[in-house]
Amino acid sequence: MKIYYFLILFLLFINLNSCSEKKERVSFIKEDNLEMQMIEAYNEGVKEFNKGDIFFAVKKFNEVELLYPQSVWAPRSILMAAYAYYSQLYFDDSILELERFLDKYNNHPDTDYAYYLLAICHYNQIVDEKKDLGEIIKARKYFNLLINNYPNTDFAEDASFKLELIEEILASKELYIAKYYLEREKWIPAMNRYKIIVEKYDTTIFIEEALFRLVELNYKLGLVDEARKYTILLGYNYKSSEWYEKSYKILNTEYDKITLKKDFKKQKSLLKKFKELFQ
Repeated sequence: MKIYYFLILFLLFINLNSCSEKKERVSFIKEDNLEMQMIEAYNEGVKEFNKGDIFFAVKKFNEVELLYPQSVWAPRSILMAAYAYYSQLYFDDSILELERFLDKYNNHPDTDYAYYLLAICHYNQIVDEKKDLGEIIKARKYFNLLINNYPNTDFAEDASFKLELIEEILASKELYIAKYYLEREKWIPAMNRYKIIVEKYDTTIFIEEALFRLVELNYKLGLVDEARKYTILLGYNYKSSEWYEKSYKILNTEYDKITLKKDFKKQKSLLKKFKELFQ
């Protein structure tokens, strides 16, 4: 019997407690004119955003779009909602808003900004190059889109810089996998990964080590001519590099150290000039 009364009291307590919880913020639109209603909702969204209440701000921005989707305020509101989420690191929510904007207002004058923010949202979610390949690929896709479609914008300029960093990340991933195979004496898979760095990421900081490892592995497998070709690449491009010195020591009994002069005016990518060595 006591248990029965206790349960009744407990349920009454839960009911009273739920009634006293914090109520959801409700806004009231005072204006009768539709355009003035949108402006009021938009301004209230900006006000709440500046206060730091991004969720209520996003709610007000979404109200603008609901009131009149064809108005000039609707796409602005979606972009503001996306930026509000981005400002507090809610990248996935920001991405959803931006994708919705691009789907509905793809010809809007601020489309370049939308693509830039979309790229940055993916870029900022790159934490570990060994795991976040999906975010890397998406970020690269949108940065390339900015460069190709909006080449004369500040967004394209920053996109070029970000792409260089992404290339470094992708190259480091290949190097990580190559070392994994190397430590387990799986020579061929390791060589393939180092070749990817040479072929795709020849402007990154990892190119010198990749070339040396190809010298080392080819020599280990008895492919002396191939080892010599990679040593030539190292010597021509990075003759002062410690990796070239190591390569030279491997082939020292059969190969003289080379000294070549560079012509910076003619070369776009020195490594590409030596493609015939591998054909």
